[in-house]
Amino acid sequence: MEKIKKPMNGYLALFLSLLFLATAIWCFVITAANKNALYTLPAALLMLACFVIWKGLMIVQPNHARVLTLFGRYTGSIKENGLFFVNPFYSSNKLSLRVQNMSTPTLKVNDKMGNPVEIAAVVVWQLQNTYKAAYEVADYAAFVRMQSEAAVRALTMRFAYDSIEDQNADITLREGGDKIMDLLQQELNDRLAAAGIVVIEARISHLAYAQEIAGAMLQRQQAAAIVAARYKIVEGAVGMVELALEELSKKEVVQLDEEKKATMVSNLMVVLCGEKGAQPVLNTGTLYQ
Repeated sequence: MEKIKKPMNGYLALFLSLLFLATAIWCFVITAANKNALYTLPAALLMLACFVIWKGLMIVQPNHARVLTLFGRYTGSIKENGLFFVNPFYSSNKLSLRVQNMSTPTLKVNDKMGNPVEIAAVVVWQLQNTYKAAYEVADYAAFVRMQSEAAVRALTMRFAYDSIEDQNADITLREGGDKIMDLLQQELNDRLAAAGIVVIEARISHLAYAQEIAGAMLQRQQAAAIVAARYKIVEGAVGMVELALEELSKKEVVQLDEEKKATMVSNLMVVLCGEKGAQPVLNTGTLYQ
């Protein structure tokens, strides 16, 4: 459990140490001048007190903390910045409270559908609990790196790369957007809580199919796009043909029997769905010749 410690003001202790030093020097001068050892012991004690005070002085930089231990026992943490005086027998461990970021290496992971995916993420984190960072893990910076990679791998295996692979998926890696970021951040916070680390932001910085399947997946995406486009074209063409027949019948422009309607529908579908412009053919006879 983290304990915040408020130590004594260091400027007062520094002033006392300088006062003790000046008094000790004066005692040594008097002793040397009078050749009397009466002031030797007080001078030595004052010098010793001065050195003890200097040993207990501690400077804490902005956005840094000191974790204090006394003979192996945790006594508290100092998070305020400034000059302080603490027990000279304390040992301290300096920790940074500044916001830090790191980028995971590009990892090759199989997604939910078993396809190899290359993925990397950027993680912005900050140390909050100094006790956990100092004593719950061996090296909190290395812990952040390893757990970040593990979280990215775990997230990738939970979802498909895109909806082409899993059409029933609500969230995919490529189209998930903020939802994927929120899930990654939550995963990281759960894993890094043991080290007293809080993740401020986590974002995917690189996402692609692995090289061995990238070409095949690109062709598959292009084919899916072509099929979707054709579906829209046919859907629109059917509506236009239906509207044309309805308008011709309503305005009695021409009377068409079933065979003529079928021919007209066929011609319109060819014109509307064809990739190239239709070539008109003039019929100088009748429809049946």
